[in-house]
Amino acid sequence: MRHILTGARLFDGEAFLDDQALVIAEDRIEAILPAAEAGPPTHRTSGIIAPAFLDLQVNGGGGVMVDGATDLAALRHICATHRRLGCAGILPTLITDTTQATAQVIAAGIEATRAGVPGFLGLHLEGPHLDPRRKGAHDPTLIRPMNEDDLSRLCEAARVLPVLMLTLAPENATPQQIAALAGAGALVSLGHSDCDFETAQAAFNAGASCATHLFNAMSQLGHRTPGLVGAVLTGKARAGLIADGIHVHPAAMRAALAARAEGIFMVTDCMGFAGTDQTEMILHNRTVLRRDGRLTLPDGTLAGADLRMDRAIATLVGQVGIAPARALSMATLEPARTAGLEDHLGRLSPGRSADLILLDESLALKAVWQNGGWQPPLPG
Repeated sequence: MRHILTGARLFDGEAFLDDQALVIAEDRIEAILPAAEAGPPTHRTSGIIAPAFLDLQVNGGGGVMVDGATDLAALRHICATHRRLGCAGILPTLITDTTQATAQVIAAGIEATRAGVPGFLGLHLEGPHLDPRRKGAHDPTLIRPMNEDDLSRLCEAARVLPVLMLTLAPENATPQQIAALAGAGALVSLGHSDCDFETAQAAFNAGASCATHLFNAMSQLGHRTPGLVGAVLTGKARAGLIADGIHVHPAAMRAALAARAEGIFMVTDCMGFAGTDQTEMILHNRTVLRRDGRLTLPDGTLAGADLRMDRAIATLVGQVGIAPARALSMATLEPARTAGLEDHLGRLSPGRSADLILLDESLALKAVWQNGGWQPPLPG
């Protein structure tokens, strides 16, 4: 069928377009043209139509975590949950685990790639090659240096998966290993690291191109010791940001976004709670509590985020003072550029798949375009 969508402002990934119609045919964008020239609308709405979000750090959803038991069915379920939360695609994320669990998740990811699971962009392996001094909620008994078997396994996976993002600390992976991973096509991201500025720069020079959840679980910016935060803010590496107002103070986010005109994108770092009303979950035999917008271990350590992308956008606009266009771009075009997916995701333009969301004037997610119509999002 052919659909003509009018009434809402369009956000194309970079800027707002007013008084325009979006024409969709066979689930693809056929045209963007003045509303007066488009013909009778089939769907008239208010608010903002934007490209669906991309989330490069998703630990689970719909009550399911990415873990050593993850299989094709679990990845389908998690991706389907996040599509109903406004995401065109996600990187399901395994945090520090055993070699066997990592192999299981990679195998499931390869199967999901071959099956063409909607919303599956690849995998994010956050650990186990981290710095235990910056472990966060990761199990310190499972953190370890990268060895040659690890390197071989990860390089092979990077060649097969559409995207393989690897969070590692340069304390537990050498520049030579980082170069080999990048050469195999992996998106190497520094995180959970207490490295100094010079070590971070050496890792970026070796091929790392990103940093995981900027400010969190990393060496901070000091006036004599700039740390990993300083290396990101004064360099060209891209960086994810958890914009819930809890993980990073709004003033720190404001400073980072003033320092970097581009290259910072949003992640939710959400857990299996996403899309549910669950209040407790088990992570590596430890209880994660969902209370007052926070996810914590019983000792108060933050354990991922209770966050949806539209709420992160509202935080950036309302608490940080970022323009809506930039905030929306940080959830669409910026992650697409980071993952090398800009040619088909993160924008509204003719020829692209009609991966759309509808936001209200407060930037809250109102509907998701699926099966030729607007569907309500999942709660939670």
